[in-house]
Amino acid sequence: MTSTPTKKRGLFLSIAEMIAPRFPNLKKKLRLADSKEQPTSFLTKAVTSTAFLSIALLVLTALFIFTNDINPLWLIVLAVVYPLGVFGYLMLYPEAAIIKRRRELDYEIVFACRHIVIALQSGMPLFDTFVGASNGYGPVSKEFTKIVDKVIVGVPTTQAIREVAHDNPSTYFVRILMQIANSIASGADVGEALESVLEQISKEQMIQLKEYSQKLTPIVMFYMVFGIIVPSLGVVLATVVFSAISGGELGLTSVILVPVFFMIAIVQFLFLGVMESSRPKYLI
Repeated sequence: MTSTPTKKRGLFLSIAEMIAPRFPNLKKKLRLADSKEQPTSFLTKAVTSTAFLSIALLVLTALFIFTNDINPLWLIVLAVVYPLGVFGYLMLYPEAAIIKRRRELDYEIVFACRHIVIALQSGMPLFDTFVGASNGYGPVSKEFTKIVDKVIVGVPTTQAIREVAHDNPSTYFVRILMQIANSIASGADVGEALESVLEQISKEQMIQLKEYSQKLTPIVMFYMVFGIIVPSLGVVLATVVFSAISGGELGLTSVILVPVFFMIAIVQFLFLGVMESSRPKYLI
């Protein structure tokens, strides 16, 4: 009688299973991010990456500390800070993927659904309009392909629409799909109901674009002041002040200028990131 081999359990998998209950929403986030990965598998990869990245950072920090005669007790503090920081950063991936997927869906949702409305008004059956919209509209077409695939295998149309809407992070797309499902269930005209929803969504997107244009001017002014003018004039002023106080003996050396340069680069990068992330992207 042969015994079945037991699956080997690694240290990282055990840690992932231990901390999994602390992230009850991770499964939902992965589903909204259109990831088929299980929470335990994702946590295992996150823990593994955290361990290796933290060790690499500690080694580099130790080399810097010992070559600059800095108190080595900082390594004890960083041995706690690095893993927590790296793991927290990696756990932001599902939310970042959700935001990216939502923006991609919102970009072409109006055009794709207008395609459906025109097809319905020309007398085409609803299923055929979904088939037509399942090509040419990027991530939006992938969502309609999911509906088509579910209907082909025998799932009722309204149920297939609701299932796809349940795993969709775009509020616009969910509103559209639920409107279609409710119109089918009540026997109403899907084309008219969908057209009214699209009009409302188009107005909301135009309002968001106008709000962004109004916010852009103060953001650019803030960037010009704190990202360009203050750092450049600050370095010049500090150089003059140090030279005047010390009679030319003291100045801003590379030890000070290099960190200042990196801080300025980080500030400018953050400003550009905020401006890019706050810009609504719609195809209307």
